[in-house]
Amino acid sequence: MMIRASRLAPTALIALFTLGSAQADEVQVAVAANFTAPIQAIAADFEKDTGHTLVAAYGATGQFYTQIKNGAPFEVFLSADDTTPQKLESEGDTVKGSRFTYAVGTLALWSAKEGYVDAKGAVLKKNEYQHLSIANPKAAPYGLAATQVLAKLGLTEQVKSKLVEGQNITQAYQFVSTGNAELGFVALSQIYKDGKVSSGSAWIVPGEMHDPIKQDAVILNKGKDNPAAKALVDYLKGPKAAAVIKSYGYQL
Repeated sequence: MMIRASRLAPTALIALFTLGSAQADEVQVAVAANFTAPIQAIAADFEKDTGHTLVAAYGATGQFYTQIKNGAPFEVFLSADDTTPQKLESEGDTVKGSRFTYAVGTLALWSAKEGYVDAKGAVLKKNEYQHLSIANPKAAPYGLAATQVLAKLGLTEQVKSKLVEGQNITQAYQFVSTGNAELGFVALSQIYKDGKVSSGSAWIVPGEMHDPIKQDAVILNKGKDNPAAKALVDYLKGPKAAAVIKSYGYQL
């Protein structure tokens, strides 16, 4: 039976509003830039399934660390590495026991041009390009991984003058997608959907060529009393979120 709001007493309206507020909360989330597309897809399902709302900010992990230490209002942190959440945990800035690995990232060498990057990345050694885009290795784990790959290939000095450095992995991707760099190291999740590279050409970098990109999530102290923060962390561990994460080329 439908109850019309106009027939409810003011106290009943207040009670209903309070009940709705208790059941649906908002969570402020700091999201590593490489995870932008997956979390946007997950957010829609999360809101539909739980009633909670996810409000995300995207950026470099190192920059988020500084913002969190300076009092930013984030309640959950989805990092691009595992060391930054561990550091926050050791410094007493997180809810004890909430940290876990939500994804393992994959690095890719990508060009917006079809056929430009070969399947083994030999284009790097040919040295026929003018610009190579990477994310800031001091702030972005994917940028650090890129420098490790270059070192392993013995190309660090050769490409030094050609590097175009983005503040985060999103900017590194944009340099390539706009043609300001012929190729660049990006997160596979930025160019991958449903089992294939969605545009351009790419070399999916073997994981043994750099340190594992383990991406940890953690509830920050500001989120300890927010049911939506715990609900999000639990949701990320569930099968529906896992399917989305895998579809963007991450491992679990």
